[in-house]
Amino acid sequence: MDLFDYMKQKTLDNESPLALRMRPRTLDEVVGQEHIIGRGRLLYRAIKADKLSSVVFYGPPGTGKTTLARVIANTTNASFRQLNATTSGKKEMEEATAYAKAQLGGYGKRTILFIDEIHRFNKSQQDYLLPFVEDGTVILIGATTENPYFEVNAALLSRSTVFELKPLSREDIEKLLSRAMEDPERGLGSYHAVLTDEAKSFLADVAGGDARCALNALELAVLTSDRDDKGQLLIDLATAEDCIQKRAVRYDKSGDQHYDTISAFIKSMRGSDPDAAVYYLAKMLAAGEDIRFIARRMMICASEDVGNADPQALVVAVSAAQAVERVGLPEAQLILAHAAVYIACAPKSNAVTEAIFAAKRSVETTKTTVPAHLQDAHYGGHKYLGHGVGYKYAHDYPYHYVKQQYLPDEIRGAVFYEPTDIGYEEKIRERLAFLKENGT
Repeated sequence: MDLFDYMKQKTLDNESPLALRMRPRTLDEVVGQEHIIGRGRLLYRAIKADKLSSVVFYGPPGTGKTTLARVIANTTNASFRQLNATTSGKKEMEEATAYAKAQLGGYGKRTILFIDEIHRFNKSQQDYLLPFVEDGTVILIGATTENPYFEVNAALLSRSTVFELKPLSREDIEKLLSRAMEDPERGLGSYHAVLTDEAKSFLADVAGGDARCALNALELAVLTSDRDDKGQLLIDLATAEDCIQKRAVRYDKSGDQHYDTISAFIKSMRGSDPDAAVYYLAKMLAAGEDIRFIARRMMICASEDVGNADPQALVVAVSAAQAVERVGLPEAQLILAHAAVYIACAPKSNAVTEAIFAAKRSVETTKTTVPAHLQDAHYGGHKYLGHGVGYKYAHDYPYHYVKQQYLPDEIRGAVFYEPTDIGYEEKIRERLAFLKENGT
């Protein structure tokens, strides 16, 4: 490093955002993620023993993926190279692997290659890394906010251990905020500011598990606030609220949050919890989810989970789907909420769902023939072949019902639809029982 590089680095260290300056340098400074780096855990032991193999860190922004990579860089005796998949390409990868080969061949030293946003690399770029990971030329550390089982090549994953990082707890973020306020070198200690407990709790809560978000808001609050008449720099709740004016909604429209949130939405309606259903609906709307997608899933739920216990649920869901396309946001949120609450509060039955899947299994496993009396006799000369002969027209009989065989001979007597005693389906069950008992 020459003098210019040294001065550039010093300037960056001083002018970097608070979240970057406060990034932990050792394992003992890391806050949170006890499930993977708690004392005695696999990753903790591997880092301490400098025996790390290739890993992929997966989790939301601000949970410590890059931090863990830097901690490993500070702990290990191996060489360390870093790439960002959003700005690096094949050339940078070739340079990194050439460096790793030279280190291994010349000094017997392994190289840790940290690739941030690894999911941004395409398949061929990820495939390029395979032989170097396979033969141990590089120890790969990949970081991604996307589900690696969808976005990272299976061959690369099979050579790596995946560690999922969770959003930090409120207590974890409060600890980081306190540390930043007290640290005079890397943090804000030199300002001698006072952060009230209310403000700290608010910042920790509204950050939604993202440490970077909370620290950046704290820095903004300190740097933009004036001292009072007593010379005190007070960061109170009002100041904190002004620096984070809207809670961060953790959501990506094509990844885990998309699938997890819609799953929770459906399960809440299925579980007859209108409060949870409306909450997840509001979360999806706040994140900009496609209202047509939400409406489609409600139509499915109305049929799959409510079924004939309340046939009107599907009518409401279909009407809502049509209405939101005609009305659009913001009014469409009222229509979606209307339908979601109706479906959540409706009696539930999956008897229709069970019926169709049971029937499909029968179709797949049994070869059948339509009974002759049900076959069509109106075209060709089929009536002379016995097609339709013996068929009884239901409307000619009392209750418009007549006992006759409808299922094929091979599965005669099979039962696929078994109505429950819930909601309207109880009436269906009673009617079917009545017809079987009183029909001709």
